[in-house]
Amino acid sequence: MEDLKQGMTVPGIVTNITAFGVFVDIGVKQDGLVHISQLSNTYVSDPNSVVKLQQKVMVTVLEVDGARKRISLSMKGNTPAKGQGGGGQRPGSQGGVQKGKPGGAPGKGSRPAETPDAFQCQADGAKEKV
Repeated sequence: MEDLKQGMTVPGIVTNITAFGVFVDIGVKQDGLVHISQLSNTYVSDPNSVVKLQQKVMVTVLEVDGARKRISLSMKGNTPAKGQGGGGQRPGSQGGVQKGKPGGAPGKGSRPAETPDAFQCQADGAKEKV
């Protein structure tokens, strides 16, 4: 643990997944913890959606507490370890959402606006006889 310094980026292997984060073996006696808030640059509700057991990951050392034998790690901004493929979105990607011009007249490649059916009107609070 004495060799670890804040800011180092090291490879590791996921050894345990909990509700609050992920434990990673980085080659020292004590596994380090990647808190759920440090798993991704985006919100993560379930660590299992980001990593799997025995997955190779790259982590950055945030803090080393020798007295309490704790290592705080982060996966923010790190790419998966070599040979592990991303599996997720690239940083800055829109997740399949395409930007377009709002509104506009119907024309080539667009559909006319649909009128809501009775169920939608009732759901919106409008009283309409069917």
